Amino acid sequence: MDPKRVSDSITEQVQILMPSHINGSERLFGGQLVEWIDVVAAVVARRHCGHNVTTAAIDNLQFKAGAFINNTLVLIGHITYVGHTSMEVRVDTYVEDLHGIRKVVNRAYLVLVALDEDGQPTEVPKLVLETESERAEWEAGKKRHTLRHKRRKEGY
Repeated sequence: MDPKRVSDSITEQVQILMPSHINGSERLFGGQLVEWIDVVAAVVARRHCGHNVTTAAIDNLQFKAGAFINNTLVLIGHITYVGHTSMEVRVDTYVEDLHGIRKVVNRAYLVLVALDEDGQPTEVPKLVLETESERAEWEAGKKRHTLRHKRRKEGY
């Protein structure tokens, strides 16, 4: 199995916020954003591993700013870390104004597992790190991976 670069699976999704995406506080409904984040992460992971995937964890989901009706929302996902059968994906969400200026709305880290034809976990390609930023994300991803395993053992 050939290793893949981070850039091989970068995924971008763009939405214009419609009334059906807005909650009672006239802001983007958080659950809608989580759905879009999950879809972007799944596409990134599928592109990386060439298999169907399932979401195993969503962590570090922080809302930094609101988004409102008629805003343009941009979600960008990329692989940050891979294990044997799992992949960590970072999805950044921005509100983009009419001049193309982006403001961070959210950053999320998700863990997805590659599945074989029988729905069982299967090996994923290694990750080629080409930049200092990618190496820093890898190191941070390694720490998050260890922390997730520790929490799981402790029953969190």
